[in-house]
Amino acid sequence: MNYQSFITKVLQETSEIANEKFGRVSGTIKGNDSNQVLTEADIAIGKFIIQQIEKEYPEYNIIDEEAGIIDNGSAFTWVVDPIDGTSNFANGVPTYGIMIGLLKDAAPIAGGIALPFFNEISIAEKGKGAYCNDKKITVSSEEKLVNSLIAYGIDGHQENPKITYEETKLLGEIVLHCRNLRSSNSTFDSIMVAKGGYGGFLNKTSMIWDNAAPHIIIEEAGGIYTDFFGKPMDYTNPLEQVSKNYTFCAASPVLHNKLQEIIQRYS
Repeated sequence: MNYQSFITKVLQETSEIANEKFGRVSGTIKGNDSNQVLTEADIAIGKFIIQQIEKEYPEYNIIDEEAGIIDNGSAFTWVVDPIDGTSNFANGVPTYGIMIGLLKDAAPIAGGIALPFFNEISIAEKGKGAYCNDKKITVSSEEKLVNSLIAYGIDGHQENPKITYEETKLLGEIVLHCRNLRSSNSTFDSIMVAKGGYGGFLNKTSMIWDNAAPHIIIEEAGGIYTDFFGKPMDYTNPLEQVSKNYTFCAASPVLHNKLQEIIQRYS
C-alpha cells in the first residue's frame, strides 16, 4: 500500500495550521516537567491528523502525544507528534516539526515530517528511499567525526541532577571528537541527518512519537537508527509503550560506529 500521498497531504494541511499559529500562541507546562510544553496548536493539529486517519484508515490504531491511544486491535499503528519541538514553537523559534509515523507490528514502515517554517516535507516508505520536497535525500558521506556536525538533544533532570551531570560529561567527549555541536532538540535535527547536513543526532530522553517517523526516514536515507547504546529500537506492542522512555542514536553508518565507540568507552 502507498502511504506517501496520504502522509504528504496531511502534512501539507497541518503545516498551514502551524504557520498560521506560529508566533501567535504561548505554551503551558505539562504537569511539573518544565521540559514539556503544550500549545493550542498541538491540540488543533493532533485533532486534525486523527480525523484524517480515521477517515482513510479507520481500522488502524493511533498513538497521539496529546490525545493518547486509539486501540482498534490492528497490526498497524499510526504514531503522531502534532508539534515536535513545542518549546521552540511556543517561543517563536522556527526549528519545530510535525511527525507522522506508521508501524506494522514493531517495525516502522512509513513516515513523514514537516518543517512548516521552511516549507519542507520529508517522506519515506520501507524500501522506497527518502525524499524532501520530492527530491531524494541521503545521509552524510563524511567518514571523519572531526569533520562532522553532531546534534545532541538533552533535557535537564531537576529531580535527579546527577543524571544531567553524568550525561554532560559524555556530551563533552562527543564535542571533543566532532567538528561542532548543534541542538534544536527537535525533529529539525533528524531531518538534517537524513539530508546529510549533520552526521548524527542523539538523545537519551524521548518517547515513541519522537522516533517512529524519523526512524524510517533516516534509515531510508541510508542511515542507522538504534537506541543510544547501539541496540535495535524496540517498538513491540506499541500501544503499551506510550510511557516508555526511548533513547536513540541516529547517524550515517560510518559515523554511527564512531559515535558508538565513544559512548561505549565513556559511558
